[in-house]
Amino acid sequence: MFISNRLSKFLNREDAGQKLAQALNQFKGRSSDTIIVALPRGGVPVAYQVCKELSLPLDIVAPRKIGAPFNKEYAIGAIAENGDGYLNDEVIRAINIPSDYLESEMKKQRDESIRRQKIYRCDRPPTAFTNKIIILVDDGIATGSTIKAAIASIKVKNPKEIIVAVPVAPKDALKELKSSGDVSHIECLYTPKIFEAVGCFYQDFDQTEDDTVISLMSDKSFYPTIEKPQQ
Repeated sequence: MFISNRLSKFLNREDAGQKLAQALNQFKGRSSDTIIVALPRGGVPVAYQVCKELSLPLDIVAPRKIGAPFNKEYAIGAIAENGDGYLNDEVIRAINIPSDYLESEMKKQRDESIRRQKIYRCDRPPTAFTNKIIILVDDGIATGSTIKAAIASIKVKNPKEIIVAVPVAPKDALKELKSSGDVSHIECLYTPKIFEAVGCFYQDFDQTEDDTVISLMSDKSFYPTIEKPQQ
């Protein structure tokens, strides 16, 4: 396990992706065994630049944040399209979130994850992750809930290993990911002493729109090879 700390900030997601590609240069050209997997929406422009620089295929997972009843932006967990995910049980108990709210919100967000997967992939089938090195890319980590759900959804597809690669994240979140044993490496370019929000470390952090994600994901030069089932 390594956690690298390269002190830098970013002009925008494209700049962050180019810098991240430099840190992942050992994977350049390894399209036969390595797949870049982005978290939409903000992770896709970052991951696209990594794929462009390293000549690697691009795919997505689309876990959805589960927000608290009183503040949807306050993450208490996340869930992926296959139902795998992460719940912060300590926070849920502390603020006494009802089980019926959790069940309803998990179903709602799982359905939205399925919908987004279909739209963003432009109807191409999911890639086989079996025995592949999966490099999971986002524009940054805040609480870690969404990336934990993404990791859980990837693990069941039997990858060779999972690597997390992000431009910026708080040290506590990286420490928790490291201790989980679910990832083999973490590549993080910047781990600030004081962390408020991912967007604080970008000069331009405009919201990534669906049209942008669809446009980048439709670039066939970065389509993974679809494995045909054995006869």
